[in-house]
Amino acid sequence: MRIFIAGGSGAVGSRLVPLLVAAGHEVTGTARSEAGAARIAAAGGRGVIMDGTDPASIRLTVLEAKPDVLVHQLTALSGSFDFKRFDETFAVTNRMRTLGTDALIAAAKEAGTGRIVVQGYTGWTNEHAGAAVKTEADPIDPNPVPAARNTLAAIAHAERAAVAAGGLALRFGNFYGPGQSLGEGGEMLESVRKGKVPIVGSGAGVWSFCHIDDAVAATVAAITQGDAGVYNIVDDEPAPVTEWLPALANAVGAKRPMRVPAWVARLLIGDFGVAWMTTARGSSNAKAKAELGWTPKYASWREGFRTGLTAS
Repeated sequence: MRIFIAGGSGAVGSRLVPLLVAAGHEVTGTARSEAGAARIAAAGGRGVIMDGTDPASIRLTVLEAKPDVLVHQLTALSGSFDFKRFDETFAVTNRMRTLGTDALIAAAKEAGTGRIVVQGYTGWTNEHAGAAVKTEADPIDPNPVPAARNTLAAIAHAERAAVAAGGLALRFGNFYGPGQSLGEGGEMLESVRKGKVPIVGSGAGVWSFCHIDDAVAATVAAITQGDAGVYNIVDDEPAPVTEWLPALANAVGAKRPMRVPAWVARLLIGDFGVAWMTTARGSSNAKAKAELGWTPKYASWREGFRTGLTAS
């Protein structure tokens, strides 16, 4: 098959390219720079430059590739971000999830593409009330913290557009593993190692994790399996901050995290950060396992934190 990966030099895309090439597919991957395109070419794909916020650039690139399958992995994330100014940090990515998604889907339709897979997210986006673990049938948060309102709307837009076009939206949990912020040498892991990530307030916020290799495997599965719809791509064990953060600290040889009152933390990470740490809800992967034929290699973050943070 001819497979087009929008964001072929990114966290998931860069790992997808060599796997799909090895499976015999003709892969075109997009990048924002010559260096990124060169990395795609080195992995066996065809690297092309595309502006993920420019509909004209997107249309021309997709039509030239004439893909059988289009995989949307576009983001513009790099380095740290400010929890108090969350939407500002995600501004370009939000354009890629709205304008970019619409342009990709329109171009795919024009090119006769038969299958579309779009990257989504699950975690703080769940409603912060009710059951501790949510399914795809549960609503997203109807009352998001103002600092993240635009970002949630952009994620929801990409999901709706994908499903309306007969495609699949993969809601990835919080990434960890090689090359990630929560991976060896990554910013978040180093902060944990240095004791800079405390348990905030109750620490009752439930997180769902996804090792980067499991995100890639789920995307490969979605290229050929599953009906149109939304799928949570997370491990088997959603867990509150009070469980996973001390375990992570222990796994990397750090001291047990301190606990700070929510009102103190709010000064540094704002209402959004406090909500994520205290009232977030996790996600179930039952649908993805049943309908995509996918099972996470790292069934629990417990194993993943011990063995999956370094290069694989």
